Amino acid sequence: MNSKLDLPPLVIGEMTIPLPIIQGGMGVAISLSGLAGAVANEGGIGVIATAGIGQSEPDLFKNFRESNIRALRKEIRKARANTKGFIGVNIMSALTNYEDLARTAMEEGIDFIISGAGLPMNLPAYRPEGSKTKFIPIVSSGRAAAVIARRWKERFDCQPDAFIVEGPMAGGHLGFKPEQLDDPAFALEKLIPDVLATAKTLEEKYGRPIPVIAAGGIYTGADIRRFLDMGAAGVQMATRFVTTFECDASDAFKQAYINCKEGEVKIIESPVGMPGRAIGNAFIDAVERGEKMPYNCSYHCIISCDVQNSPYCIAHALLSARKGNFKHGFAFAGVNAWRATKIISVHQLVGELREEFRQSA
Repeated sequence: MNSKLDLPPLVIGEMTIPLPIIQGGMGVAISLSGLAGAVANEGGIGVIATAGIGQSEPDLFKNFRESNIRALRKEIRKARANTKGFIGVNIMSALTNYEDLARTAMEEGIDFIISGAGLPMNLPAYRPEGSKTKFIPIVSSGRAAAVIARRWKERFDCQPDAFIVEGPMAGGHLGFKPEQLDDPAFALEKLIPDVLATAKTLEEKYGRPIPVIAAGGIYTGADIRRFLDMGAAGVQMATRFVTTFECDASDAFKQAYINCKEGEVKIIESPVGMPGRAIGNAFIDAVERGEKMPYNCSYHCIISCDVQNSPYCIAHALLSARKGNFKHGFAFAGVNAWRATKIISVHQLVGELREEFRQSA
């Protein structure tokens, strides 16, 4: 087969992933074992999001740490039971139970830990002896990649196995200042060469490849080709996987993407101190008018959340939306969410991406 026409594999260390696509981790409970297993079965890396993963456990409010550990074990084992492919977890650096989740994932033999929402400076400290888990930090600049690499070398004598470069068109919490989101200087196309240069320097220094993976606003096979041609080894995609049968969100959540019109995906000010991208609705409008949504916080799940002064609980809002209750929440989404028109299988989606990739040659 003409290699120019077919998606190439993604190689990370000794692992060869047949499809160069990482399914982005989406919390709260949007990407769990159902979606992750389906993506892995198609040859990509399926990713379980750990943010809010314990929400379904009956003792969450009494045993925040234990319930999240238990829920993560369940989801990893469910995914493993349904696929022989590659499974990763996404753990936000800003989570207060970060160490618990990292240790648990590695105890379960997870293939990859993907970590952003801050720099995962101490992730290697939690690796048990003999673990083969690969570490993939999410960064937005070559400087951030270099800082992580230097810290890990000095403290833990190891290097990242790959980098994901996430641009400002992604959904959810964004690692940029609000004024940077529409600045062409921070477009993903500008960020990739910077991180590629850092990765090349590290490769020459330590004698092993460190692939760079593009993320944020990637929606079609033509998008994939564009970033592979720039030197990326693969891509991370999240938004397009939401409108699949296997996505772990409710049908109502998926329908919010399908009903979304161009221009309705907007930037919000998250109560955890970062800008976020979501589908606008009445809940968001009320918050922007200054209305405060009463809630009780039985756990402090995000380090940067000002529990006393926050206008609402983002974990509760995202979980409500996941269940289809948009009166009390909203859906995080990438800039291209409005392009979704129907719910299809992950198998059909991957087939469409392959065909789009071929046609863009």
